[in-house]
Amino acid sequence: MKRNLPPLNSLRAFESAARNLSVSLAAAELSVSPAAISHQIRLIEDFIGMPVLERSGRGIALTDAGKAALIHIQGGFAQFQSAMDAIDALGETGTLNVSVAPSFASKWLLPRLHEFQTLHPQIDVNVSASVQLVDFTRDSVDVAIRYGGGSYAELHSEKLLAESVYPVCSPDLLRSATGLKSLGDLANQTLLHDDSPDNDPSCPGWDHWLRAAGHGEIDAARGPRFNQASLVLESAILGRGIALAKSTLAGSDIKAGRLVRLFSTEVPVNFAYYLVAPKSKLNLPKVSHFRDWLRLQVTEVQDKRPAFFVDSLNNVAA
Repeated sequence: MKRNLPPLNSLRAFESAARNLSVSLAAAELSVSPAAISHQIRLIEDFIGMPVLERSGRGIALTDAGKAALIHIQGGFAQFQSAMDAIDALGETGTLNVSVAPSFASKWLLPRLHEFQTLHPQIDVNVSASVQLVDFTRDSVDVAIRYGGGSYAELHSEKLLAESVYPVCSPDLLRSATGLKSLGDLANQTLLHDDSPDNDPSCPGWDHWLRAAGHGEIDAARGPRFNQASLVLESAILGRGIALAKSTLAGSDIKAGRLVRLFSTEVPVNFAYYLVAPKSKLNLPKVSHFRDWLRLQVTEVQDKRPAFFVDSLNNVAA
């Protein structure tokens, strides 16, 4: 039968005292009192039935039993350190599994993700685009970015980006013969509808937005409908109509000139984008690197958000 081992704290106290040949130096190294070191060493001696240290002048010396034990105990601690280094390496490199809503993935995350890969080439990012909530254990997901209210039971969550809604269209549509001269001209335009399954009662449809803009008499019921916000934006880019867009998702297309924001009315919504992860994952270096990078991206987005809108065909308002 294998023999039981003495307590780990006793082995640490003995190793430090034996290496330093001093109880007081061991106490300082381990941030305990000399009496605590002496107590732990006595526990080892009681456990094995023989002394491991003896007094020698003003210091201490190893007994034969102490000498026999020290080299193997030090080897054991070295193995412990190697094991922890191996675990840390797994967290520093390898695959980072990220679950994210499809529209946020295509319109916000993917256009920026190459920057993270450049900064951390040792981490391979595996993006899983889904509107479904994940089981972090079953699905082997490290971190998720979710659009919601921010309440995720037993998980760490932090707000990344707030969201609001305003109309956008393609520059070509704006310049066309039937282009927009005023808010009232929306009555003669094809309105594109976002029917994403967000379950956010605060997110306005066209009826709500038009009432907020003071044109509630316009019939906003007709027009193509899409179940993903990214599809609404792509349809607008193609000139198929006017989209009521989520600002975070439309930002890159506006900056690139594929879309133009229309009118000043902007309706904020209650939902936002959150970083969500099990608390046990937060200390993994690969998760920490990704979280720090996301925070930096969010800061840059907020600093560079376009502060203008097209108020009519020939009027850009600051």
